[in-house]
Amino acid sequence: MSLKEFFLSKVFLKNLAIAALIVVGVILGLLLWMNLYTRHGQARPVPSFIGLTQQQVADLAAKSKLRYEVIDSVYTSAVPRGCVVEQNPEPGFKVKKWRNIIMTINAYNPEMVKVPSLVDLPIRQAIASIESSGFKMGETRYKPDLSINVVLEQSCNGKPIHEGDSLQKGSVIDLVLGKGLSNQRAPVPDLIGLTLNQAKNEIVISSFSLGTYVYDSSITNSEDTIKAMVYKQNPEYKEDATLQMGSAIYLWLTVDSTRLPADSTMTKDMVMPVPDTLTLPSN
Repeated sequence: MSLKEFFLSKVFLKNLAIAALIVVGVILGLLLWMNLYTRHGQARPVPSFIGLTQQQVADLAAKSKLRYEVIDSVYTSAVPRGCVVEQNPEPGFKVKKWRNIIMTINAYNPEMVKVPSLVDLPIRQAIASIESSGFKMGETRYKPDLSINVVLEQSCNGKPIHEGDSLQKGSVIDLVLGKGLSNQRAPVPDLIGLTLNQAKNEIVISSFSLGTYVYDSSITNSEDTIKAMVYKQNPEYKEDATLQMGSAIYLWLTVDSTRLPADSTMTKDMVMPVPDTLTLPSN
């Protein structure tokens, strides 16, 4: 039998058809198995575990057919102690059943941080050191000294603190700065359009202190206080305006952008009323 006759024979064609059916069957079986194994089309959104206790997390994870693992802890005031602070994947992200959700919880004990030495540092460097160490910049006071805008004392909650002392992370550190031995004056900074934190830093860097600040009726929650912008200041900003170093600057804040000047600066002829409850420092 020739090779051509063999390929055209019924036996060869029959075996070839059987082999083709087997290959197709194997491929279809693999596709079906992969579909079942990967649960194709069965993704579901991840629920939010933020702010939940570990027992609540366990209950919600079981209900949602998910697994979870706590890998880290931090200390924050955003959620109660022992509750979830962060999760990965984030809420709403679609995953398959029994996906492992990685979580970070709020530590039961606050994180303690060593206090840096701020005495004799210029104010800009002191602010940078405070923030990089995990603390918050507090109030500033000035007193006569040979130095100008240099830290003389550092304190927390009215008590002196020193290099190496341990404070809870996020604590507020207040500073006493030198203002020289004369009645030296400094230009009034333009604070319109800045947030409270930005304005506060600018005031301190300009050798002044933050006086009373007032929120208008547009501020309704804590998130608004973070986003609020300065729409008035007293003394007002002018190119030639100066103020005795260490004097207080008063602020009015809003989230209503219509109250801000179009160019985010106060016009020179605008008069700002001062509440009766405020006592402005004398120059």
